[in-house]
Amino acid sequence: MMASKISPDPFCLLLLSSLIFTCPLLGSSTVSQDDRKTYIVYMGDRPKSELSASSLHLNMLQQVTGSNFSSKSLLHSFKRTFNGFVVKLSEGEVEKLAAMSSVVSVFPNRKKKLHTTRSWDFMGFPQEVQRTTVESNIIVGVLDTGIWPESESFNDAGFGPPPIKWKGSCQVSSNFSCNNKIIGAKYYRSDEIFYQSDVKSPRDSEGHGTHTASTAAGGLVRTASLYGLAMGTARGGVPSARIAVYKVCWSDGCWDADILAAFDDAIADGVDIISISVGHSKPHDYFDDSIAIGAFHAIKYGILTSNSGGNKGPRLATISNISPWSLSVAASTIDRKFLTKVQLGNKKAYEGVSINTFDLQNVMYPLIYGGDAPNITGNFTSSYSRFCFLNSLDPALVKGKIVLCDALGSGRGPFFAGAAGAVMQDEGAKDVAYSFPLPLSYLGTREGGNILSYMNSTSNATATIYKSNEENDTSSPRVVSFSSRGPNVFTPDILKPDIAAPGVDILAAWSPFSPVTRVIGDNRMVQYNIISGTSMACPHATGAAAYVKSYHPTWSPAAIKSALMTTASPMSGGLDNDTEFAYGAGHINPVKAINPGLVYDAGPIDYIKFLCGQGYNRTALRMITGDSNICSDTINGTVWDLNYPSFSLSTSRSEVISRVFNRVVTNVGSATSIYKSGVTAPPGLKIQVKPAILSFSSLGQNLSFSLTIEGTVASSIVSASLAWDDGVHHVRSPIIVHAALKRKP
Repeated sequence: MMASKISPDPFCLLLLSSLIFTCPLLGSSTVSQDDRKTYIVYMGDRPKSELSASSLHLNMLQQVTGSNFSSKSLLHSFKRTFNGFVVKLSEGEVEKLAAMSSVVSVFPNRKKKLHTTRSWDFMGFPQEVQRTTVESNIIVGVLDTGIWPESESFNDAGFGPPPIKWKGSCQVSSNFSCNNKIIGAKYYRSDEIFYQSDVKSPRDSEGHGTHTASTAAGGLVRTASLYGLAMGTARGGVPSARIAVYKVCWSDGCWDADILAAFDDAIADGVDIISISVGHSKPHDYFDDSIAIGAFHAIKYGILTSNSGGNKGPRLATISNISPWSLSVAASTIDRKFLTKVQLGNKKAYEGVSINTFDLQNVMYPLIYGGDAPNITGNFTSSYSRFCFLNSLDPALVKGKIVLCDALGSGRGPFFAGAAGAVMQDEGAKDVAYSFPLPLSYLGTREGGNILSYMNSTSNATATIYKSNEENDTSSPRVVSFSSRGPNVFTPDILKPDIAAPGVDILAAWSPFSPVTRVIGDNRMVQYNIISGTSMACPHATGAAAYVKSYHPTWSPAAIKSALMTTASPMSGGLDNDTEFAYGAGHINPVKAINPGLVYDAGPIDYIKFLCGQGYNRTALRMITGDSNICSDTINGTVWDLNYPSFSLSTSRSEVISRVFNRVVTNVGSATSIYKSGVTAPPGLKIQVKPAILSFSSLGQNLSFSLTIEGTVASSIVSASLAWDDGVHHVRSPIIVHAALKRKP
């Protein structure tokens, strides 16, 4: 259940899921012996009084629970940058607590899931790119599974002491310490339940956090590779920046209570950018979502939050991190792909997609079809075993053989049955390669059908699988199929995702505690690993944002976000006509982003005006901001007037459109400059910009303009664009009109 006062007033208008990179699910750990469950109680801005937050929270709980109250029920108090607490409650107590005037929202402590050598070069961001001398003052806060501090990517040779602004600390233990590169590290587990594979320190036992941290801010490591694959120099976007680690994810996932506690600390500690490659399987309202809440309070302190969009694509309306005040990142391909050849006994060969580091030494193994090897004693039939599901195969029949399977899976089924290898075939997208715990190649149905025909033609069908080869992908960049798409289901007139960044087949640092595939029995322990996901795209955007921040330390989060979006490279719609819903403003270009010319700036008050215009509860918004004037006649706005770097309009097919967007741009280019507007629009739409020319006479000058869209659209998604050009800078904003989704789910 969920109780919230931040939901719109009723009288106001308002992963490739099977391949998502996540931890094994070990079940909920929030149910206590008295059937209470864990909830987040969000109370808005940090109180200005000196009253102890913990005392206040205990007093509230006593009022709600009465004689049933136990101080052990209060698991954590947020008190450094915002107000709230984590508590175990019954359903009836939740209702009572939510009714209190000081409470903004109460929502369950939900579990989130974890959502990169070559990628930075591919983005036009070479190792020799010009950098500032203050890059080492930039602190990147990473909320993830922790970090492997001994990795060469985090070597602190040449680093001085942490920046003076740093207020954080390091949870030193017998198995963990920080240095002048990793300047802070903490771990969070509000329920104090740890599993066997968990390491009770900031040390990373999963690999994911080490991978994302090194992608964003890892140092230069030459000749890094995964068993020779993707050989090159591994590096982060800002190699000289410092890293602060906040371990919020464990073997059973990432819990809201821990995420909010980490945000509270990271903001107070003085980080410059927050990177979090985590999200729900579906979006939640802004103030019922720990990441959106944390990111909102972060912008009040001048900190941009970069987060992953999710791995539920290519279906529309699957993006889960959607708050307007954060940077939501889609995953794109780079100019590298991994192909794995299957050689048959009849001399025919087929090339599939996978990351295979195993070498079968050209030995030919017998072939068997999964449907012919059901584990009958386990009550499995051929209808299951053909897909090679876990435990569905008979080990006596498949051991030492290569199994042909009718669907892409994790490879656990053939692996635990003792197979020598596997060939998987189906009609799924072949735009990303995955590692498996045994030799494996992933083919299309045509190639798979040919292999099956060969097997049916002889009683001695054999095959071998070769180690993967690395080849050039000339069609990149394109958004990968698994990357979650827009629209933003809670605010369709805010375009999400914001931007695309490399997230496919990315090599970065890894935890030697975690096997390559994170499958028990896979004994390949490595220093660097190749994985994919919007989790990998997010730290690329984080590194780019930190790079911009190093050049413009006084810029607001919105200005940095605008610079990244308006200088992004346009992308094509690809095979699916989901256009901007796949990639937002386009493919990130860090070099151009440090000199965008104009920025669309915004601050906390602008987002509050937007929320007021959306019909959110005024009392709750006043608690969130600590400002009693919120949502007055002068502090109000509409979604179309939020100073966003992109334009989105939800409508219905054949509906007559007439909508005005108001924007303000700030001159950060040449002191004296004249920008001319240029609009591209499809048939049926008339888009006008007034004034069409903006003349600036000083740096920092603000000028306003309006953009009007009129006409009708015949299709569900129609793309257009606006560009401001002064002959040096090309400031581009996407415009999308859509009838894909208008209402909340």
